[in-house]
Amino acid sequence: MKLTSEKLKHLTGKVSRNVVDLPPSGIRKFFDFAMGMENIISLGVGEPDFATPWGIREAAVYSLERGRTSYTSNRGLPKLRQAIAAYLRKRWRCSYDPEKEITITVGVSQGIDLLMRSILNPGDEVIIFEPCYVSYSPMVLLAGGTPVALPTYAKDDFAPDIERLKQAVTPRTKAIFLNYPCNPTGSTFRRADLERIVALAKKHDLLLISDEVYAELSYDEEDHVSLPSIPGAQERTILLSGFSKAWAMTGWRIGYIAGPEPFISAVVKVHQYSMLCAPIMGQLAAIEALESGEEAMKEMCASYLERRNVIVDGLNRLGLSCNMPHGAFYVFPNIESTGMTGDDFAWKLLEQKQVALVPGTAFGACGEGHIRCSYATSLTQIQEALNRIEDFLAQRR
Repeated sequence: MKLTSEKLKHLTGKVSRNVVDLPPSGIRKFFDFAMGMENIISLGVGEPDFATPWGIREAAVYSLERGRTSYTSNRGLPKLRQAIAAYLRKRWRCSYDPEKEITITVGVSQGIDLLMRSILNPGDEVIIFEPCYVSYSPMVLLAGGTPVALPTYAKDDFAPDIERLKQAVTPRTKAIFLNYPCNPTGSTFRRADLERIVALAKKHDLLLISDEVYAELSYDEEDHVSLPSIPGAQERTILLSGFSKAWAMTGWRIGYIAGPEPFISAVVKVHQYSMLCAPIMGQLAAIEALESGEEAMKEMCASYLERRNVIVDGLNRLGLSCNMPHGAFYVFPNIESTGMTGDDFAWKLLEQKQVALVPGTAFGACGEGHIRCSYATSLTQIQEALNRIEDFLAQRR
């Protein structure tokens, strides 16, 4: 059906203003353009290049053979929630009641949506450290809240400025949103900073939201410190995590939320009227991931570490200053030395050398002068991408 421009304008006027005013994802817009181009090397999409380990896939296949195709409870399979509670207790020293304090979501992305709709009233402010994942601010806006961006910078290794955080708190502040290891910078939060953030939250009676989906992909000896494990934090912290990244299960869409019972009950209430439950096959696969997937996870993490070192060394050698990430599988190099904006760099590199990456501004205004590259791809592809970037820079000199 072909509509006239007048009819299109009329129908657009009936779309929610919140949605009309929402900018498209800076990641998806870029890669929708790249689709269909030949000879593309993608350093863009944040998805492991590994297939889900066979044992996990086999568990799902076996569940289908047995006819396990029904709904689950809104909260998710009890066995999965029990397994998550045991895992969080053993690995991150966080204790949750699987009956009341954990619910299964359709990936972490749906978890963020459910949580924002469950806790925010119109005008409530959520402080978000930037650069950050593209959905955080839009989810706050769609829930009627107000995102408050707090920039971090490469010169500080993208660590939070606690004094600036204190100044950002207002009577309307409802929560502080953390993500670490961070998408897009690969930075993390150290225990001392987490303790200061918890103290600030207690002083102002704020909620803490912690997206730790990349927790298992941490490279430092200090490893990951889960926010709820900090003394005094758990009673006001909602933890978001899932299976997409560490277990290479992006398409399975299984995440979870853990937190105090009043918040989880509110999340379940929204969940039951929207998504009902996460797919049972994915939940059964997630149980297998927790029971037998640790070795495969460690092997994938070791591979990411090797790739990280290659791409960081390569970008710095090319004159694109790049911090060493502490986790996840992204680098966030500075491209200001080229005289181009992040958008110009990304578009021209794609058009001229068929290398796809993401402009830093997709992750917040303070991302200007940067690009995000994912190293969740083979070493061969990473090296070829570096060669093409070198040619691209040489042609501009």
